Amino acid sequence: MTSSYRVYIDESGDEGFTFLANDQGSSRWLVLSALVLRRENDLLAVQLARQVRELLKKPPKHPLHFRDLKHEQRVPLARLIGQVQARTVSVLIHKPSIPEPENFQQQKYSLYRYACRLLLERVSWLCRDHHKAEHGNGRAELIFSNRSAMSYDDLRNYLQQLKDDAAKEVRIDWNVVAPIQVSAVNHDQLAGLQLADAVATSVFYAVHKNQYGEVEDRYLRLIAPIIYRREGKIEGYGMKFWCEDKAEIARVLQVVEK
Repeated sequence: MTSSYRVYIDESGDEGFTFLANDQGSSRWLVLSALVLRRENDLLAVQLARQVRELLKKPPKHPLHFRDLKHEQRVPLARLIGQVQARTVSVLIHKPSIPEPENFQQQKYSLYRYACRLLLERVSWLCRDHHKAEHGNGRAELIFSNRSAMSYDDLRNYLQQLKDDAAKEVRIDWNVVAPIQVSAVNHDQLAGLQLADAVATSVFYAVHKNQYGEVEDRYLRLIAPIIYRREGKIEGYGMKFWCEDKAEIARVLQVVEK
């Protein structure tokens, strides 16, 4: 039996801890986002990307990179994503809030892998709670935007270790997520990854201060209708924060809960 869901995953921000004045240096935030589609709805991503290219007068196979678009081009893209039959899940890590950053500096990509753990917990709950028996086996295909320097075998092994270690408090539903179902594809090859990039970057812009100390939350407002909610609640589900600034969390939640 085929899988029930396709989950496209991309990130925005970096994993560095070199913070300079005026929000320069390493990004303060690392955002990892997933766009979750039922398998039978997977073509919606292709259709949406085609619609956006036509609207923006881009060539038919032009890959959409949210950062490369102008503000007036990002707005309709975010609006259309907010109307698609899908759900988004995002993990927002405020790196200055991490009490012992050295734990994530000893091994490359360890912060990214931890963000994956938090993301996949929530993705698995979403897929488990909305699975229809007549639509596949309940499992999710995990398609990551390929980071050329990172080993996805290492990521699969990390997930397998989480699965095997009963002593760890890991809340991934392994009936939905299997380490073997992790794959990585170049961003320009799949429309779903280009939309996941737009989601992750929209979330990032809503928390990342630019050189003038401003954030841009309009894109996130437009995507908000499809953020995963559990019993109406976004925090801890569609948006998982690791941030000590409670006022900042409240500000972001106010953006998406209006």
